[in-house]
Amino acid sequence: MDNRIFTVILDWLAFTVPQATVDEIGELLDGEWFETATGFRGYPTCWLTNQGRHGVGKLGTGAPRSPKEVHVDLSAGIVSAWEESKIRSVLAWVFRRGGHITRMDVALDDRAGVVSIAQVKQAVDAGQAVTRSQKFQVLAGSSLRDGASTGDTLYFGSRESQTMLRVYDKRLELEQKGRAEAKDYGVRWELELKQDRAQACAKALLTLPPEDWREFLVGVLRSYVDFRETSRDAEPWEKYRASLLPWWESLTEGFKRCRLVVEKVQQTLDEVCQWLGQSISAMLALAYFHRGEQFLQQLIYTGSKKWKARHRAMLHEERSQRPYVLRHA
Repeated sequence: MDNRIFTVILDWLAFTVPQATVDEIGELLDGEWFETATGFRGYPTCWLTNQGRHGVGKLGTGAPRSPKEVHVDLSAGIVSAWEESKIRSVLAWVFRRGGHITRMDVALDDRAGVVSIAQVKQAVDAGQAVTRSQKFQVLAGSSLRDGASTGDTLYFGSRESQTMLRVYDKRLELEQKGRAEAKDYGVRWELELKQDRAQACAKALLTLPPEDWREFLVGVLRSYVDFRETSRDAEPWEKYRASLLPWWESLTEGFKRCRLVVEKVQQTLDEVCQWLGQSISAMLALAYFHRGEQFLQQLIYTGSKKWKARHRAMLHEERSQRPYVLRHA
């Protein structure tokens, strides 16, 4: 089987450190962070960053019980663009500061759709899923705009547990969102690890050389669910001794040889403006009434001096003339 059709990405990362500053987090993760008018996960102070398309990071701090504690949530749009060295450096920093990983999502992608959602569901119905999970459910998705199906999502486990597996058609989901990159995807096997399991997985990734990450992650997946030549009525020992279903054996072997994907999804100026309106418009209004329009103009001018290559690339796509540089009034 061609191993190039299988990939793996980091799809979510959340961590807490007992003591850190917003500036330290900004330096660690890059990007610009903005304070908002609302709290986050029980923390009274919240900061936001927006990096790449649909990539949002949230930082909470200032809790009365531990004022210097910082909690950070980073979505796929941010962490999926990290190379192995970046993942390792962030995890190492968290542990060095006495912190812990509270959530880590890993997405294993069968980009050619070698195994269909229907095959997986059929195996579950036949009692061929050997799993520690006590709960399985199927949720049918559809578009609110036109009612079109976005496919079934299979859930093994619950949101309250430390491990949950989602299996869904990523290509169909992206097609419904009008995303051009949809053609590059297929069926996604997404492990959501929390608390102790997220912490253990992160420590293992730090210990292992990157070339061994794939096999380790497939082992984590298979320790949670296997598909075997068995039935619902078989004894537990019989189920665990049964042969793997051929399609599952092929799929997991492919995953073992997959490559880590570093996603390069360009953000647009329209998306930046939309995010600003949703996330920090209240804070901008406060700054305007407190300091006036000249203060906001000074902020904009100062911000233009901090542009990096990705900012100029966004401007270049929007303007055919020479790059526009704000001049100080």
